[in-house]
Amino acid sequence: MRFAFWRAGKDKAPRNSSPADTLATDSAEKPKKPKVAAAAVVSAPNGDMDLRLITQALGRKKHLIIGPTLLALVISIAAVNLITPRYKSEARILIDGRENVFLRPNGERNEERNALDPEAVTSQVQLLLSRDLAREIIKKNKLAERPEFDPVLQGLSPVKSLLALFGIGRDPFSMTPEERVLDAYFDRLTAYAVDKSRVVVIEFQSRDPDLAARVANSIADGYLVLQQGARQAQAKSAGQWLSGEIDSLRKKVGEAESRVEDFRSKSSLFIGTNNTSLSNQQMGELNTQLNNARALKSDAESKARLIREMLQSGKPIEASEVMNSELTRRLSEQRVTLSAQLAEQSSTLLDGHPRIKELKAQLANLDRQLREEASKISRSLDNDARIAGGRVEGLTASLEQLKKQASSSNGQDVQLRALEREAKAQRDLLESYLAKYREATTRESIDAAPADGRIISRAIVSNTPAYPKKLPIVLIATLATLMLTAGGVATGELLRITQPRGRDAVAPVSADPVALPVVTAPPVAPELAAAPVGPAVRDTHPELAAAVGEIESLAQQLRAAGDAARKVTVLGTGKTESVTLTALTLARLLARHAKVVLVDLSESSATLKAVSVDTTAPGLAELMLGEASFGQVITKDRMSGLHLISAGRPGFDRALLQSPRLTLALDALLRVYDHVLLDAGTAADLPAELLTAQARAIVVPDPAMPAEARTQMADQLKAIGFSAVTMLSKPSQPADATEPGARSTVAA
Repeated sequence: MRFAFWRAGKDKAPRNSSPADTLATDSAEKPKKPKVAAAAVVSAPNGDMDLRLITQALGRKKHLIIGPTLLALVISIAAVNLITPRYKSEARILIDGRENVFLRPNGERNEERNALDPEAVTSQVQLLLSRDLAREIIKKNKLAERPEFDPVLQGLSPVKSLLALFGIGRDPFSMTPEERVLDAYFDRLTAYAVDKSRVVVIEFQSRDPDLAARVANSIADGYLVLQQGARQAQAKSAGQWLSGEIDSLRKKVGEAESRVEDFRSKSSLFIGTNNTSLSNQQMGELNTQLNNARALKSDAESKARLIREMLQSGKPIEASEVMNSELTRRLSEQRVTLSAQLAEQSSTLLDGHPRIKELKAQLANLDRQLREEASKISRSLDNDARIAGGRVEGLTASLEQLKKQASSSNGQDVQLRALEREAKAQRDLLESYLAKYREATTRESIDAAPADGRIISRAIVSNTPAYPKKLPIVLIATLATLMLTAGGVATGELLRITQPRGRDAVAPVSADPVALPVVTAPPVAPELAAAPVGPAVRDTHPELAAAVGEIESLAQQLRAAGDAARKVTVLGTGKTESVTLTALTLARLLARHAKVVLVDLSESSATLKAVSVDTTAPGLAELMLGEASFGQVITKDRMSGLHLISAGRPGFDRALLQSPRLTLALDALLRVYDHVLLDAGTAADLPAELLTAQARAIVVPDPAMPAEARTQMADQLKAIGFSAVTMLSKPSQPADATEPGARSTVAA
């Protein structure tokens, strides 16, 4: 929303400035109102665009639009029919990274296919556009012998020669035949990847449809051959490199194994069974023998002790060693026989019988012999235990000697293991290289190595021309000419209606008046009216003395309003200088008791610069451009504690005041100052939202403005967003500031 203006005639009565004015009223509703003279500018206010005038101009000058448009239509139709048509054929290749599992020496048939990313597919497209492949296709299809690809063969046209002379086109004679053919080839070739797929499209255009299809298929076949050749060359180069590395590794492996064996023989670290060292094997055997000897000793000692205990206790000897003795068995048999005879004789003979005595004597002798035999076996076991003990001592001594020998050879064993690891690493590397060499030689020996892609669609001969597109070219040329000619006519009309005009360009019109009751500021209290004005205001600017009592009363009201009067917009309908002087007087009065900043948004800031301590300080325009900071744009009044911010240095672009950043700057000022006064002047080119948002309006009217117009203007300002509107009775301005045809402001 912006503010529109009207001018008063010599009768000083306001009239409606345009039919779009929202303050116009119906003459039928108010027939008794007198009509007043006003002036309506022929052009739109403030340079706004009048579509009705532009439409009329386009209608008047339609011959300047239709003529060139028809001419462009005819020329484009003739041009598209004279151009030699081209036919297009396409072939499609699927990039799937194929691999023949039977060509792998290891026979890994379950290996998954490697996934191809979009970058890999794009790389295959660039391979199709390579110059090496282009040379093969040109040679295969003999394109260099066709005038279509080498224009020098049919002679250069005078037009192209003239263009090349002026540097507009390239001179074919300055290029080699290969360059000319390659340029024509790539001009007709298009290769691209289908979106979200691994399919690559090859398109080729030519005047000959058969040639277009043949070249497209040749490119696809050549691409596959190039892929196969690249794989075979890669396998060949890999085999050559591996062959040299294998020869070198064989020497290294032989040297490493020789060092291992030499060190083992010097250190006597020989290998026994189960891939263990000889010393460790001997220690194991001695340890086993020692355990066996200890077991034998313990067993013999236990058996001998058991037999002795039986002999001492007089119990029957039931040890297995005694019972298993041959002599013991015979004696036991004889004792059994004698016992049987004694039992038989005892049944008929008494104990004193000689036969009974004889048998008992024989039994006692046999028992004595058995005990003697057991005593001999016990002594034999003691001897066996002593023999086993000796063996244990011998084996223990041998084992300790081997332990000492093994501990002394641990360092040599560590060195031997290090040499063995190095030899093993070299041997493993040699074996892996041998496997890769066999695989590379296998791939190299096979002629039909698989490529990364396969042809899924071959090119066919097309009978429909692909170039030129006759209908689109004709439509584009015709519509472009129509738009250019219409735009030229409209631009000329805009330049004509926006050029500066004198007062003779204003024509009188009649309109119904608008009843505007007067709304003025409240009367001034006697004690406030009698209050003296500051010497800085009266002495420095005597022109501010007019109506200063009314402004002092208004300053008192603004101070009492508190936060409701933090943002105050001062605007007027007369001279900009009078509005500025009134805003300066009010700001100085408020600055006596509060922190106040006066922001200049008017078209002329000479008055504020004259009272500023820094007349060359930057303003809001430089702040919007980022060329200055808040600290640089804020200056002080020479005669008071008022802070000043100018609109900008002379010659700045006022369009910067419509930037959204200006609203942010004002919000920042509202957080710092108690009152922010905006000197809006006549507000001709300022957005209404900037001035009305949470603001009070103070209007400095033109003296010629009637009371009815003032009242309706106040109502309109409230309607567009001001929280309160105060209409001063008259401005504070120099006596010569008034001129005929003063302005009045209404909300549009």
